[in-house]
Amino acid sequence: MKFPLSWLREYVDLPAATAHEVAEKLTAAGLKLEAVESVGDDIKNVVVGEVLSIEELTGFKKPIRYCSVEVGEAAPRWVICGAANFAVGDRVAVALPGAVLPGGFEVGSRKTYGHVSDGMICSARELGVGEDHGGILILPADTHLGADVVELLGLRDDVIELEVTPDRGYALSIRGVAREVATAFGVPWRDPADIEPPAFDEEAYPASIADPTACDRFVLRSVSGFDPSAETPMWMQVRLSRAGMRPVSLAVDVTNYLMIELGQPLHAFDRSRLTGPVVVRRAEPGETLETLDHVVRELDPEDILIADSSGAISMAGTMGGLATEISGETGDLVIEAAHFSPTGTARMSRRHNLVSEASRRFERGVDRELPLYASWRAVQMLVAFGGGTADAGVTHSFVDVEPPTIVIPADHPDRVAGIAYGRDTVVRRLEQVGCTVVAQGSQQALTGADAAPAVPADVLEGPARPDPAELLAVTPPSWRPDLTDPNDLAEEVIRLEGYERLPSVLPAAPAGAGLTEAQRLRRRVGRALAAAGYVETLAYPFIGTRDLDGLQLSAGDPRRRTARLANPLSEDEPLMRTTLLPGLFKTLVRNIGRGAGDVALFESGLVYRPEPDAPAKAPVLGVERRPTDDELATIAAALPRQPLRVAVVLAGEHDRSGWWGEGRQAGWADAVEAARLVAREAGAEVVVRADRHEPWHPGRCAALYFGEALLGHAGELHPRVVEAFGLPPRTCAMELELSVIEADLPGPVQARPVSAYPVATQDVALIVPAGVPVADVEAALREGAGELLESIRLFDVYTGSQAGEGNKSLAYTLRFRAADRTLTVEETTAARDAAVALAGERTGAQLRGA
Repeated sequence: MKFPLSWLREYVDLPAATAHEVAEKLTAAGLKLEAVESVGDDIKNVVVGEVLSIEELTGFKKPIRYCSVEVGEAAPRWVICGAANFAVGDRVAVALPGAVLPGGFEVGSRKTYGHVSDGMICSARELGVGEDHGGILILPADTHLGADVVELLGLRDDVIELEVTPDRGYALSIRGVAREVATAFGVPWRDPADIEPPAFDEEAYPASIADPTACDRFVLRSVSGFDPSAETPMWMQVRLSRAGMRPVSLAVDVTNYLMIELGQPLHAFDRSRLTGPVVVRRAEPGETLETLDHVVRELDPEDILIADSSGAISMAGTMGGLATEISGETGDLVIEAAHFSPTGTARMSRRHNLVSEASRRFERGVDRELPLYASWRAVQMLVAFGGGTADAGVTHSFVDVEPPTIVIPADHPDRVAGIAYGRDTVVRRLEQVGCTVVAQGSQQALTGADAAPAVPADVLEGPARPDPAELLAVTPPSWRPDLTDPNDLAEEVIRLEGYERLPSVLPAAPAGAGLTEAQRLRRRVGRALAAAGYVETLAYPFIGTRDLDGLQLSAGDPRRRTARLANPLSEDEPLMRTTLLPGLFKTLVRNIGRGAGDVALFESGLVYRPEPDAPAKAPVLGVERRPTDDELATIAAALPRQPLRVAVVLAGEHDRSGWWGEGRQAGWADAVEAARLVAREAGAEVVVRADRHEPWHPGRCAALYFGEALLGHAGELHPRVVEAFGLPPRTCAMELELSVIEADLPGPVQARPVSAYPVATQDVALIVPAGVPVADVEAALREGAGELLESIRLFDVYTGSQAGEGNKSLAYTLRFRAADRTLTVEETTAARDAAVALAGERTGAQLRGA
């Protein structure tokens, strides 16, 4: 909301306050300041002149005129001008040599088109008033010659811009801001809507309301004999321009001017183009309307329309129709003012992606009592400036709406703010807002047949139940539809008394037990991956079906069972993620595109996995009561399972190359090692088994197990996945479910005691069939070696001729140690032999060379 300070001063007896002081008061009252701008200060030496003669110059591609202009000096000045909309005797704005126009443009005396131009005749746009550059600004004939144009037109002003929040719709008008400023400065103000329209018994034009849920008040007035060529007064054009609106024509400018001043959107119809009675209704299936922006719109059955016998003529409260538009020949006008449904207007505006100044006001709530007054003011202005005649009669269709009454204890604002305001202050501040406040004398007055609404239970709860004599029945004003409950009224008292008065008290920090073991694990995992060279990223938890297709997931894959967002940020990503990988892949591609060729990324976060038998949609409950246990259970059943996962992605070199030699490309083994690193932080062992699982390469995919529980997968990505996401060749990834490990955490990870006795080392080389997984051999060796085994490490894999065709040789180092003694050779040999025997029994392994 932009407005010049001079417009505000017309209705508020402001002291000698600057625009910044006014803005500070508005900010303290809870209205957000966007900007304060001084305009017109840069315009200098522009005066009123009269055109004495015009010489038409020929021989040029466009009309050029050489004009003699009287500016109140001893001799007239000669000026070159390319506009043709003025004549001899017209009074115009003349920028003399040395003048400065908006934007720092300096005017001098120069030779052009073969003549010396001693100044410049200005258009409205060149003076910073509107966007009209088609012709010269013509001033009234009685304007004093030589007068300063800046002072004459009021071009020097301060413009305040407010960012109006949805609950402060009244502030989208001079009327609403004036009330706030008057309250802040403690000075009187005049309501621009404080007029008395004449009473008429007849209709101005037949109209009715077909759907009371769409509109509860509809007013029409008419003007005949209007001069369509009448120009908008310059003072009105200046104010509209300062408020950010482009002057168009008198009829349109008057409706826009009153919308800004009063907050009531108005619309003017060409009466000659109306057919039959007017009705406010919902759209019919398949109905269309060509709006003023020349777009044919397909209407929704929930859209609110103004229609006549020919069909829809306007999208109510949003934009008029082209068929009844005011034109250059319109002489008879019908002025419409109404109160449309805020939610209906908001939904229609968003449905058609059509936001107008009118819809911004209607969706925030317009004063339902204004239409009669605003329409009469519009008629008065059109008659005064357009030479028309106000037709007798007014059409007033309305639905009775009972004003709400809110009952609150007088000390409720005190309890909310923690300050003792007192009953008199509460009543005074609510009355300044415009509320009607009536004291309730007894509890019976609240419970009888004609009682005011009961006090909400949460307001009555407190240190003591309020005395019935201290209850206030408050009726909010019609221009404040946002005041609906006691806390709204408390907020009004608090903001008008000043937020700076609220005490600043820091809450006492409750004693706690520190981080849980699960939280400690998550932090350790992040630090460990970062220390290993991975960079943490954070992606949005949204994916699309294209991402699932890119992962090459089959139709029955559980990861395709997703939760869909009701209002997605992007139509391309309307689903909650079931895997972390798409987000990591996109981040990898973005980094590769910016020149980072060697990348290792990780992310930890929740995924969302709906259960197969879960309800499709959770119920939406009201807020008037606490949900029952059954309702909470239904909501919980509809929620997807949300396990915590960790994922990594690697591309390029894992070990960097340099002067010291060649590096090493990241491979599937690095992805598996990342999983082991995560498991080690929890004191867990990961068992690795070969597997086939999308989106990994079928021959380079490892399944990760924690005991018998599947943690996740790691390995090299499938070439089709690499192509679908635009990843570098041989990209590798790992994803595991950290929640599985968290569930098995018994408590703090216990450090293993360090034995003071020496270690005994035994090496074994086993020949096994090539198809036997290494993990199976290692598991057998570990189990067979018994409790003396401290660690086992695979240090060599050989598949040459000495191993035999179809076989491979696996060489392990077994480390044995006892906590209470030095092991003998016999003990370590027996443990080694037991390990080899069990490996041979389970996998067919044989000692190499045996």
